[in-house]
Amino acid sequence: FIGGSHLLVGRSHEDNYPTNICHLPQVTGQKTTFTTSAEVNAAVSASLGKGESLYLLDEALIKSLRPEVILTQDICKVCAIDLQTVERLAASMDPKPAVVSLNPLCFNDILKNIEQVGIAVGLQEQASLAREKLERRLRAVDDLVAGSEPTKLNLAFIEWTDPLYVGGHWTPQLIVRAGASHPLNPPDGRGGGANKSFPVPYSMLVDSAPDMIIFCPCGLDMAAIRREVKVLQRQDWWHSLSAVREGRVALVDGDAMFNRPGPRLVDALEWLVSAVHDRPDMLPDSFPIEWLKPGAQDSGSAPSSDSCGFELLAIEDAHRAAVLAGELQYSDPHTGYTVFTQLTAVARGYCCGSGCRHCPYNHKNVAANRRAQLRPPITVAEQLTS
Repeated sequence: FIGGSHLLVGRSHEDNYPTNICHLPQVTGQKTTFTTSAEVNAAVSASLGKGESLYLLDEALIKSLRPEVILTQDICKVCAIDLQTVERLAASMDPKPAVVSLNPLCFNDILKNIEQVGIAVGLQEQASLAREKLERRLRAVDDLVAGSEPTKLNLAFIEWTDPLYVGGHWTPQLIVRAGASHPLNPPDGRGGGANKSFPVPYSMLVDSAPDMIIFCPCGLDMAAIRREVKVLQRQDWWHSLSAVREGRVALVDGDAMFNRPGPRLVDALEWLVSAVHDRPDMLPDSFPIEWLKPGAQDSGSAPSSDSCGFELLAIEDAHRAAVLAGELQYSDPHTGYTVFTQLTAVARGYCCGSGCRHCPYNHKNVAANRRAQLRPPITVAEQLTS
């Protein structure tokens, strides 16, 4: 974006855009594996309750890469490795790299972050030019909204589905800037963002009577979002929503849009304007969005036992191949998510209590009520790993 990709020597496991950086070594990993929204929420809550990090940091790899600058964040403990761990690692290195933590609370902070990064990596002029290009697009949006018929459209932005989490920080700010409102978590009205995302009961969403609903679960791609929304479509309250009956429910790629504080938020804002004001000319090219059909509901039929069996066999094969190759992670053959192999838990030496798919300790430290809901761990025989 500012012409600095050639300076990168490593990336986090979540850094997958632009694609020309995906060849770089991953210096972080996650302890949780996405199964369902409810299970991930339970695992995250359990880990945070114990004061445990949700992520792993490959300190040896980072030291071998000898970075001069480490970019990180401290706005969300659920989103990435914590700042203290990064700072502790940097302090132990020689030479000691500069740690730049980006913690935007509103959209203007994100624009400032662009120049903050530019200064840190010696590309200040390029960063300023990049920000100016975004601001020209923002002015075009503001002019269009100001010249449009005022709308009272009530929009609900959902960034997790079980439990329901409403959008926070810069997202409600973008919604209001596009000419709609976000009453479940409004921005502060002084040019700043809203409160951070928080859970709400289904009844609160229903009572707010949204004219439009956007489902954009943080970190989930379209395939995962479709599966999560199918669960909601089986609930009685779902069909009481006028937005559902009228086909005004949008699914937006949560791994790419809205949730990451970067330049693509301007794409998200332009799409919001196109949706709120019925301006298809404002729709960015290849924007990852799907509209549910009016009154769409899931049949509620479960996958066939054959299909479930084939999925598990594919997972077993992928995991076995990774373990025999000595890999700590592999890519889920169905979702594409990065999953830890049992070797990660073996190296840790104990069950972390998160309900890992390949726990070699048979979920020993998982709460009993949650353990009863989990499939037995998929592991490779010990003699094959020694």
